[in-house]
Amino acid sequence: MIQPIVRDPQRLNQKAAPATKADAGIITDLLDTLRAHEENCVGMAANMIGQNKRLIVVLMGVLPVAMVNPQITKKAQPFDTQEGCLSLIGERPTTRYQTITVRYQNQQFQSQTQEFTGFIAQIIQHEIDHCNGIVI
Repeated sequence: MIQPIVRDPQRLNQKAAPATKADAGIITDLLDTLRAHEENCVGMAANMIGQNKRLIVVLMGVLPVAMVNPQITKKAQPFDTQEGCLSLIGERPTTRYQTITVRYQNQQFQSQTQEFTGFIAQIIQHEIDHCNGIVI
């Protein structure tokens, strides 16, 4: 179900709790909400829809991918950039990494480790920041 976007900084600044299989419905809501905002949004974290769980979804090409309990385990090649966020107005400066390695569980809660580069890596970093209570 499509959920409203949270814009309250106090709620967005909270660290997310680990997700469990009981939170699978939140993934569906995240995917539905991302699809509803696809023209101006490429990723979402659960706290953006009012659920303080460590869940993100990222648009990778045409497919949205869910990541449960994502953790960046390696990062390389920092660069400075500007980013916007559906929960905020305007863009803000931030530092990101060109290449990251992420350990996470997929939508079926199977463990994965994968390397990402470029814009996809940037989206994942932004959404993991949300899970850590960091808003650009």
